[in-house]
Amino acid sequence: MSDKPESCETNTPESNTPKSTYTISARGKADHQSVIKFLKQHFAAVPLGQVESVFGFVEPSTLYGGRFYLMRQLSERDTGLLADHGIGLRIPFTNHFATKEEFDANRPLFAKYHHKRNSIICTNDDLAYWIKQEYPDYDIEASVIKNLLKPEQIEEAFGLYDTLVLPMVLNDDEAFLAALAQKDRIRLFANAGCAYTCPARICYKSISKFNKGQGGEFKCSQDLKAREMQGMIDFDLQRLRNLGFHKFKLLRARAGDQTGY
Repeated sequence: MSDKPESCETNTPESNTPKSTYTISARGKADHQSVIKFLKQHFAAVPLGQVESVFGFVEPSTLYGGRFYLMRQLSERDTGLLADHGIGLRIPFTNHFATKEEFDANRPLFAKYHHKRNSIICTNDDLAYWIKQEYPDYDIEASVIKNLLKPEQIEEAFGLYDTLVLPMVLNDDEAFLAALAQKDRIRLFANAGCAYTCPARICYKSISKFNKGQGGEFKCSQDLKAREMQGMIDFDLQRLRNLGFHKFKLLRARAGDQTGY
């Protein structure tokens, strides 16, 4: 259930209501399976025409964050199939730490996927700025890892980022969401796992260091602060659409249903 939006919009919307679009995780996709077959199998409730983009690791890079970089998740064939179907590629360059030297080293990767349908997710503002200046066709999206919880933080982020992903806990605050401007530039989670109730999210910085080959100790707040583990949960998307939002991020449940890919 958690990989299928609870209120997926399949009928023709009213003329004054934008159709919902989804960015979908490719994490956990089998190497032999094409990305289109993967979408049809695991996200069958979402019509391909409403899949805005798919996110996952491509070539090796020290700029990945959020999850450990262990292997490529979207092959050359997959990225070609996405382009053939008019579906964007989203690259999760969400590492907390980035240098100009790293940016320069990744220029071939930036240039390879530079297209208006594609996007890059960032946590580090310097990296977002460098990419935006030299590769303007990318949509640069502020990662949920930035933890934008206040209206002034969101407004400031709009000055640099094209779109923003808000923490899933804000899905419960209707008054806060209703008051936000530029809802067409905001993406909300359609479902969520352990991060929904996480009080600290200290794992992300430790993963950023690992992905640079710096080693260290993986850290998780589960051992430090008590929290309620709800497993994978689905949000009421119709309620969020009624508030004016139509961009959603969709995960796939891991085995055990405690968190999402």
